This record gives sequence, structure tokens and C-alpha cells, in this order.
Amino acid sequence: MSFLRAAALAVAACLPLAAQASDCAPDRLTVRGDWGQAGFAVEVADDARARAQGLMNVPEMPRMAGMLFVYDAPQSVAFWMRNTLIPLDMIFAGPDGTVRRVHDRAQPHDDTPIPGGPGIQYVLEINGGMAARLGIAPGDTLRHPAIGSDTIPAADPCD
Repeated sequence: MSFLRAAALAVAACLPLAAQASDCAPDRLTVRGDWGQAGFAVEVADDARARAQGLMNVPEMPRMAGMLFVYDAPQSVAFWMRNTLIPLDMIFAGPDGTVRRVHDRAQPHDDTPIPGGPGIQYVLEINGGMAARLGIAPGDTLRHPAIGSDTIPAADPCD
């Protein structure tokens, strides 16, 4: 990820909520829940090579930045932290972008698989502890142009 670019974009996370609500771009993702909403500058990993690389060997990540993993179809996914240098929260979502599971603070260099469960199509990785600080939980929604399809519309669509 171009984290200098992401850092600049992360500043947008401090904009008023009304400004964030209209922001739906490939390098932005919004998480919404009963607690409110938060915007993240994201890099999208939507092919096998990018998903395999993920955030490995990244020494730091701006506070409101992350990576969105996009799969072609819902499936069972599991992540590990091999060659990952920073703790991460993993937010697993179904085909409509609804959060199904949140794994808090995955530990760097750990090869233990972290399963998302069945029917996962999107995974958002953010800095470890951020999901708990914000209150992100199952039932919340991810909003991004890659989420949803003609057959399964997004729970929080980009209009």
C-alpha cells in the first residue's frame, strides 16, 4: 500500500460525518453501526497475488488505514500473520458487506490460522485494537464500491 498516500487520505476520516457519507471511492471504505461510522483509506487486494501478499512486511500503517480483501464469491477464508509486522484486526463480511466476525489484535508472525467462517467475501484489515476502540461488531456494514452485486446487493450501497 502506498502508506504516504493512505496517510494523506486518512485525514479525510476526520471530516464531518455528512462529508464522509457521500464519499464512496475505490480507496475509501466506511464501516457503519449503531455506534456511528468510521472512514478508512484502503488498498484493495482483489486478485490472488495481492491477497497472498496482504500487509506482509509493512512496518506501520496510518491510524485510519487498512486493506480490503475482495473475493470473487463467498467462501470460507482463513488468514495468518506470517511475515506481518504489526498487530491487525480482521473484519470478516458476507457478500452484502454485513460484518459476520471480528478478530481482535491478530499477533505478528503467528502462523495460526484465523478463520472467518463460511460465506465470507470481504475482509477488512485495520490496525490492531481499532475495531474495539470504535465498537465495530457483527451486524455492522462495510460500504465500498466493490461490495455487492446484481444478485446480492450491498447492505449499505454506494449510490
